[in-house]
Amino acid sequence: MPVTVLLVDDEPLVRAGLRAVLGAQPDIDVVGEAADGAAVIPLVRSLRPDVVAMDVRMPLLDGIEATRAVLRTVPDPPKILVVTTFEDDEYVYEALRAGADGFLLKRSRPEEIVHAVRLVAAGDSLLFPASVRQLAARYAVGRAAGEPLSAARLTEREAEVLRLMARGLTNAEIAARLVLGAETVKSHVSAVLAKLGARDRTQAVIAAYESGFVAPR
Repeated sequence: MPVTVLLVDDEPLVRAGLRAVLGAQPDIDVVGEAADGAAVIPLVRSLRPDVVAMDVRMPLLDGIEATRAVLRTVPDPPKILVVTTFEDDEYVYEALRAGADGFLLKRSRPEEIVHAVRLVAAGDSLLFPASVRQLAARYAVGRAAGEPLSAARLTEREAEVLRLMARGLTNAEIAARLVLGAETVKSHVSAVLAKLGARDRTQAVIAAYESGFVAPR
Protein backbone atom coordinates (compact mmCIF):
# COMPACT_ATOMS: atom_id res chain seq x y z
CA MET A 1 0.00 0.00 0.00
CA PRO A 2 1.34 3.46 -0.87
CA VAL A 3 1.91 6.12 1.77
CA THR A 4 -1.00 8.57 1.46
CA VAL A 5 -0.27 12.29 1.95
CA LEU A 6 -2.38 15.39 2.53
CA LEU A 7 -0.74 18.71 1.56
CA VAL A 8 -1.58 21.83 3.60
CA ASP A 9 -0.02 25.15 2.55
CA ASP A 10 -1.43 28.57 1.71
CA GLU A 11 0.92 28.91 -1.27
CA PRO A 12 -0.44 27.12 -4.38
CA LEU A 13 3.04 26.88 -5.89
CA VAL A 14 4.38 25.07 -2.85
CA ARG A 15 1.50 22.59 -2.95
CA ALA A 16 2.00 22.08 -6.68
CA GLY A 17 5.72 21.47 -6.20
CA LEU A 18 5.19 18.97 -3.41
CA ARG A 19 2.47 17.18 -5.39
CA ALA A 20 4.76 16.89 -8.41
CA VAL A 21 7.66 15.51 -6.38
CA LEU A 22 5.67 13.13 -4.20
CA GLY A 23 3.17 12.07 -6.84
CA ALA A 24 5.99 10.84 -9.07
CA GLN A 25 6.84 8.13 -6.53
CA PRO A 26 5.20 4.72 -6.95
CA ASP A 27 4.92 4.24 -3.18
CA ILE A 28 3.43 7.68 -2.37
CA ASP A 29 -0.07 8.93 -3.18
CA VAL A 30 -1.12 12.57 -2.67
CA VAL A 31 -4.79 12.24 -1.71
CA GLY A 32 -5.74 15.88 -1.07
CA GLU A 33 -4.79 19.52 -0.57
CA ALA A 34 -5.82 22.39 1.69
CA ALA A 35 -4.86 26.08 1.78
CA ASP A 36 -5.12 26.52 5.56
CA GLY A 37 -4.91 24.61 8.80
CA ALA A 38 -8.58 25.30 9.46
CA ALA A 39 -9.48 22.77 6.75
CA VAL A 40 -7.25 19.99 8.05
CA ILE A 41 -9.53 18.15 10.49
CA PRO A 42 -12.43 17.41 8.11
CA LEU A 43 -9.99 16.37 5.38
CA VAL A 44 -8.06 14.10 7.73
CA ARG A 45 -11.31 12.49 8.85
CA SER A 46 -12.55 11.92 5.31
CA LEU A 47 -9.28 11.04 3.54
CA ARG A 48 -7.44 9.25 6.39
CA PRO A 49 -3.94 10.15 5.13
CA ASP A 50 -0.87 8.49 6.58
CA VAL A 51 1.07 11.77 6.56
CA VAL A 52 0.04 15.44 6.63
CA ALA A 53 2.67 17.77 5.13
CA MET A 54 1.69 21.06 6.76
CA ASP A 55 3.01 24.61 6.49
CA VAL A 56 3.92 26.01 9.89
CA ARG A 57 2.73 29.56 9.10
CA MET A 58 -0.77 30.05 7.65
CA PRO A 59 -3.20 32.98 7.93
CA LEU A 60 -6.25 31.45 9.66
CA LEU A 61 -4.92 28.48 11.62
CA ASP A 62 -1.17 27.89 11.72
CA GLY A 63 0.58 24.53 11.68
CA ILE A 64 1.10 24.49 15.45
CA GLU A 65 -2.58 24.88 16.32
CA ALA A 66 -3.64 22.61 13.46
CA THR A 67 -1.30 19.92 14.77
CA ARG A 68 -2.73 20.23 18.27
CA ALA A 69 -6.27 20.10 16.90
CA VAL A 70 -5.64 16.97 14.83
CA LEU A 71 -3.98 15.10 17.68
CA ARG A 72 -6.66 16.17 20.14
CA THR A 73 -9.72 15.33 18.05
CA VAL A 74 -8.86 12.65 15.46
CA PRO A 75 -8.68 9.00 16.55
CA ASP A 76 -5.55 7.24 15.26
CA PRO A 77 -4.16 10.51 13.85
CA PRO A 78 -1.75 10.70 10.91
CA LYS A 79 1.92 11.53 11.11
CA ILE A 80 2.50 15.27 10.78
CA LEU A 81 5.42 16.68 8.82
CA VAL A 82 5.79 20.44 9.27
CA VAL A 83 6.94 22.29 6.15
CA THR A 84 8.86 25.48 6.83
CA THR A 85 11.06 28.14 5.26
CA PHE A 86 13.48 28.51 8.19
CA GLU A 87 14.86 25.53 10.11
CA ASP A 88 15.80 27.58 13.19
CA ASP A 89 12.31 29.05 13.57
CA GLU A 90 10.78 28.82 17.05
CA TYR A 91 7.49 28.01 15.30
CA VAL A 92 9.07 24.75 14.13
CA TYR A 93 10.16 23.83 17.64
CA GLU A 94 6.69 24.63 19.00
CA ALA A 95 5.15 22.45 16.29
CA LEU A 96 7.39 19.56 17.35
CA ARG A 97 6.41 20.14 20.98
CA ALA A 98 2.77 20.15 19.89
CA GLY A 99 3.18 16.68 18.43
CA ALA A 100 4.54 17.04 14.89
CA ASP A 101 6.71 14.10 13.89
CA GLY A 102 9.33 16.08 12.00
CA PHE A 103 9.93 19.05 9.76
CA LEU A 104 10.96 19.69 6.18
CA LEU A 105 12.47 22.79 4.58
CA LYS A 106 10.66 24.20 1.56
CA ARG A 107 14.00 24.50 -0.23
CA SER A 108 14.76 20.78 0.23
CA ARG A 109 15.82 18.78 -2.79
CA PRO A 110 13.21 16.37 -4.26
CA GLU A 111 15.00 13.31 -2.90
CA GLU A 112 15.04 14.86 0.59
CA ILE A 113 11.31 15.53 0.44
CA VAL A 114 10.58 11.95 -0.56
CA HIS A 115 12.93 10.58 2.11
CA ALA A 116 11.29 12.73 4.79
CA VAL A 117 7.80 11.49 3.97
CA ARG A 118 8.91 7.86 3.91
CA LEU A 119 10.87 8.19 7.16
CA VAL A 120 8.06 9.91 9.04
CA ALA A 121 5.55 7.35 7.77
CA ALA A 122 7.76 4.48 8.95
CA GLY A 123 8.32 6.10 12.35
CA ASP A 124 11.45 4.18 13.30
CA SER A 125 13.94 7.04 13.22
CA LEU A 126 14.24 10.72 14.04
CA LEU A 127 14.10 13.02 11.01
CA PHE A 128 17.08 15.41 10.76
CA PRO A 129 18.41 14.74 14.30
CA ALA A 130 21.18 17.34 13.99
CA SER A 131 18.62 20.05 13.20
CA VAL A 132 16.41 18.94 16.10
CA ARG A 133 19.46 19.22 18.38
CA GLN A 134 20.09 22.75 17.14
CA LEU A 135 16.47 23.72 17.79
CA ALA A 136 16.65 22.20 21.26
CA ALA A 137 19.88 24.05 22.02
CA ARG A 138 18.15 27.32 21.19
CA TYR A 139 14.65 26.82 22.59
CA ALA A 140 14.48 23.82 24.96
CA VAL A 141 16.45 25.04 27.96
CA GLY A 142 14.36 25.08 31.13
CA ARG A 143 11.08 24.19 29.40
CA ALA A 144 10.34 21.05 31.42
CA ALA A 145 12.68 21.49 34.43
CA GLY A 146 13.55 17.78 34.50
CA GLU A 147 10.02 16.62 35.31
CA PRO A 148 9.18 14.15 32.51
CA LEU A 149 12.25 11.94 32.86
CA SER A 150 12.62 12.00 36.62
CA ALA A 151 9.07 10.76 36.93
CA ALA A 152 9.37 8.20 34.12
CA ARG A 153 11.67 5.83 36.01
CA LEU A 154 13.46 4.56 32.91
CA THR A 155 15.60 1.47 33.34
CA GLU A 156 19.31 1.77 32.55
CA ARG A 157 18.77 0.06 29.20
CA GLU A 158 15.79 2.26 28.32
CA ALA A 159 17.84 5.36 29.13
CA GLU A 160 20.60 4.08 26.85
CA VAL A 161 18.09 3.51 24.05
CA LEU A 162 16.68 7.02 24.49
CA ARG A 163 20.16 8.56 24.18
CA LEU A 164 20.69 6.69 20.91
CA MET A 165 17.23 7.70 19.67
CA ALA A 166 18.21 11.32 20.30
CA ARG A 167 21.25 10.83 18.07
CA GLY A 168 18.93 9.74 15.25
CA LEU A 169 19.73 6.04 15.20
CA THR A 170 17.12 3.69 13.76
CA ASN A 171 15.92 0.64 15.66
CA ALA A 172 18.22 -1.53 13.54
CA GLU A 173 21.21 0.71 14.28
CA ILE A 174 20.42 0.71 18.00
CA ALA A 175 20.19 -3.09 17.92
CA ALA A 176 23.62 -3.31 16.28
CA ARG A 177 25.16 -0.78 18.68
CA LEU A 178 23.84 -2.52 21.80
CA VAL A 179 24.12 -6.07 20.42
CA LEU A 180 20.41 -6.71 20.91
CA GLY A 181 17.69 -8.27 18.81
CA ALA A 182 15.50 -5.98 16.70
CA GLU A 183 12.35 -6.99 18.57
CA THR A 184 14.06 -6.31 21.91
CA VAL A 185 14.95 -2.79 20.80
CA LYS A 186 11.43 -2.25 19.53
CA SER A 187 10.11 -3.26 22.95
CA HIS A 188 12.51 -0.87 24.70
CA VAL A 189 11.47 2.00 22.42
CA SER A 190 7.79 1.27 23.10
CA ALA A 191 8.49 1.24 26.84
CA VAL A 192 10.31 4.59 26.64
CA LEU A 193 7.41 6.17 24.75
CA ALA A 194 4.86 4.79 27.20
CA LYS A 195 6.77 5.93 30.29
CA LEU A 196 7.27 9.42 28.87
CA GLY A 197 3.69 9.66 27.60
CA ALA A 198 5.15 10.45 24.17
CA ARG A 199 3.27 9.97 20.92
CA ASP A 200 6.42 8.96 19.07
CA ARG A 201 10.20 9.15 19.23
CA THR A 202 10.30 12.83 18.22
CA GLN A 203 8.30 13.82 21.31
CA ALA A 204 10.40 11.48 23.46
CA VAL A 205 13.59 13.13 22.25
CA ILE A 206 12.16 16.62 22.81
CA ALA A 207 11.33 15.60 26.40
CA ALA A 208 14.87 14.27 26.82
CA TYR A 209 16.36 17.58 25.70
CA GLU A 210 13.99 19.75 27.75
CA SER A 211 14.65 17.77 30.92
CA GLY A 212 18.41 18.01 30.47
CA PHE A 213 18.69 14.22 30.23
CA VAL A 214 20.34 14.64 26.82
CA ALA A 215 22.50 17.69 26.10
CA PRO A 216 21.47 19.32 22.80
CA ARG A 217 25.00 20.46 21.95
